[in-house]
Amino acid sequence: MAEQDSSQPLRGIFWMLVTGFCFISVTALVKYMGTGLPPAQMAFLRYLLGLVFLIPAIGALKAARLTPRQWKLFGFRGVTHGLAVIAWFYAMTRIPIADVTAMNYLAPIYVSIGAALFLGEKLAFRRIAAIVAALIGALIILRPGFREVSSGHIAMIFTAIAFGGSYLTAKVMAGEVKPSVVVAMLSIFVTAVLAPFAIAVWVPPTSTDLLLLFAVACFATAGHYTMTLAFAAAPVTVTQPVTFTQLIWAVLLGYFVFGESVDVWVLVGGLVILASVSFITWREAVLKRQHRTPTLNETKV
Repeated sequence: MAEQDSSQPLRGIFWMLVTGFCFISVTALVKYMGTGLPPAQMAFLRYLLGLVFLIPAIGALKAARLTPRQWKLFGFRGVTHGLAVIAWFYAMTRIPIADVTAMNYLAPIYVSIGAALFLGEKLAFRRIAAIVAALIGALIILRPGFREVSSGHIAMIFTAIAFGGSYLTAKVMAGEVKPSVVVAMLSIFVTAVLAPFAIAVWVPPTSTDLLLLFAVACFATAGHYTMTLAFAAAPVTVTQPVTFTQLIWAVLLGYFVFGESVDVWVLVGGLVILASVSFITWREAVLKRQHRTPTLNETKV
């Protein structure tokens, strides 16, 4: 039994490494597609094709008795998450993969701020210090005045904030309805929200486009599943630092596959942000409080 328990952290690390591979595959496929399709249309097709994975949740959806308030919250989350996904797809075609990956680490920080502002959670001094450190990490990545802050970087700032809003809404709903319903309603509402944006800029997709976007949906779904396996096997304090490997893979992928230069400041800034998020998680585990900050992957597309 002791041997089995000692293997749990290694299992969690393994599944988190697989999770990183899945999400990096998502970014690689979107980067590969480039600007052939408008970002809004790519985002819409990704979610539309991914609706097939909701089939197991049909029973839970039929049994759910949602109140008008819950419908409004799901609608709000759908709009927020949908706009974030469009911005993410846009950023992927405008800035290096490493920049997108590093700046996405900010989402849990925005969640901490939002939880304090809207959910009444208290911010201890250590947590405030970690948030400030993470924001400094973002400035290291952006380096305003020393490099061009492009529209892609601005889109990623919006993406991280909007994903934070989406997660906070999910946090409220998680205590009221089944998790499968929360996930299913997100996919349904996001697809509906993205539809008019996609129709407005519609470009006839090729069979290759559809195949690649279905692969994006498959990798994204697989990533969320393996992330769940990682959480079940080991504490978040063990698995969360492993997510830094995603930034390393992003740098290598960008350099060897897409010819992107290696920016050491992006690595440094990403490490600062991740260290801040990991510190917050570790402190909350030590104090035996409920885990309030989402892991880095909970806000992925």
